[in-house]
Amino acid sequence: MDNKTIARTFRLYGQLMELHGENPFRTKAITSLAFKLDKFPFALNKLSTEALSELPGIGKSTAQKITTLLQRGSFDELDSLQAATPDGILEMLRIKGLGAKKTQVIWRSLGIESMGELYYACNENRLVTVKGFGLKTQEEIKKIIEFSMANRGWFLYASIETAAAGILEQLQHVLPPETLIAYTGEFRRKNEILQSVDIIAAVEHRQLEQAIARIATLTAVSGNTDTYLEATDNNGLLFRFLAVDANDFHQQWLISTGAPEHVALLEQAGGGQLPNLESETAIYRGLGFDYIEPELREGGNELDLAKSGALPTLITYRDLRGALHNHSTYSDGVNTLEEMALYCRDVLKLDYLGICDHSKTAVYANGLPVARVQQQWAEIEALNNKLAPFRIFKGIESDILSDGSLDYPDEILAGFDFVVASIHGNLKMEEEKATHRLLKAIENPYTTILGHPTGRLLLSRPGYPIDYRRVIDACADHGVVMEINANPLRLDLDWRWHRYALEKNVLLSINPDAHRVSGFHDMQYGIYAARKGGVASKNCLNAFSLAEISAFFQQRSQRASSLSGNRQSITDLP
Repeated sequence: MDNKTIARTFRLYGQLMELHGENPFRTKAITSLAFKLDKFPFALNKLSTEALSELPGIGKSTAQKITTLLQRGSFDELDSLQAATPDGILEMLRIKGLGAKKTQVIWRSLGIESMGELYYACNENRLVTVKGFGLKTQEEIKKIIEFSMANRGWFLYASIETAAAGILEQLQHVLPPETLIAYTGEFRRKNEILQSVDIIAAVEHRQLEQAIARIATLTAVSGNTDTYLEATDNNGLLFRFLAVDANDFHQQWLISTGAPEHVALLEQAGGGQLPNLESETAIYRGLGFDYIEPELREGGNELDLAKSGALPTLITYRDLRGALHNHSTYSDGVNTLEEMALYCRDVLKLDYLGICDHSKTAVYANGLPVARVQQQWAEIEALNNKLAPFRIFKGIESDILSDGSLDYPDEILAGFDFVVASIHGNLKMEEEKATHRLLKAIENPYTTILGHPTGRLLLSRPGYPIDYRRVIDACADHGVVMEINANPLRLDLDWRWHRYALEKNVLLSINPDAHRVSGFHDMQYGIYAARKGGVASKNCLNAFSLAEISAFFQQRSQRASSLSGNRQSITDLP
């Protein structure tokens, strides 16, 4: 263990002391010592405890810590502080530019314990509400996190879409104009997280290699195979390039696009190989299948559906008629209610907006007490008169409490047009308790939509464990819509469960969870996820027309009113 490593360990020790509010003078001394340890012109690991204690700034206690560190890689005081610190907080401390002071505020004030939660909080504009943080600091932290996440080798689809488009465009410019070139692989299938962007081109291997070399933002990866050429961009994103003969382009495009399971099933249907025809559509038809959209090529039951003519007509962004589950300045949003409505109406050309600010339990997000709820209702009524025929629906994102109840009484819930019930706290329940909690919320007659059902944050926090089938079955039994939260960090409900939900006739809703007007555009990522799950427009609540969704909310409201006075949860029965 060299001086630099010893210094880095004591720097962490000082950070943890500051994080946990230990004696500030001792904390400052350790932080100062960490700087000095790296500057000694001789190897500390060669000195005895006694010799260490004689160095300037190092007493007997610290000398013993260094000796113990050299012997076993840590020391008791450090172990104790690390044990009291969540792994996600330790990860934050390792990020240059964040520091112990900011991390302490983030942890203690907002209850954030992971990088993904912090990144999501930045997207929701929550850091600016905390003393000592401003918009500039929030944006700096967001960039730091993005860089850190990129360095792990996994990327959110949404975070690399622009970079991928830029490389494809540059490649088109340096290759002959008639060259066939396209995305392929997981990127073409719109997988929510991936490690590379794959591009196929009908060009000779050497010519493609020369073209890649002309793109200044790419650095070739050594050890390329004869199949793929690999290069990384300035952010460490891996690009893989496949050169194929023009006569084989569509066959190889199909093969390189599909998941291995999908391709294997196709080859089995083709007697061991795929026909080489003029288009992917022709290849599928030659094998006796309808054309299968790239997003569906995952090796599920898509070939059975394509064989029987039962493939759904997948939803598109153009099918959406409104945006539900959004936040305004009433809670933790950036834009006012009117600004959100006007953007939906005038820019996105939508017919309605569902506003769902946070409920009273979400104190960290400026959740609405009853008086503020009533104030918002009055503004919505005024805006609906002003903006007609555009409509703002009165919604709320009501916290699901630990026992499964919602955090407003029935008489308040009855005043909303719709209620999104979501979990935001106590995420570490074991599966049976977490499932029970959701089931009780679903049984509440005022629950219209189950929001981000597992609470996952991609690349950061797995969803809390639930029995998906029981939850989906309960939504089917009680007519509750399930959200596809379109925020690229969530995309929850996972597309792998969409088909089961559709089999049970559960409606899905592609909700942006927008906290600013730009957040509405996240609905495109929700569309991608929905398409992977086989969702058609008829299965999506916010693809309903204004008249249809108004009738739907009215029917749900009437049902809730009839049930609310006489309800007994099945989970409360012996």
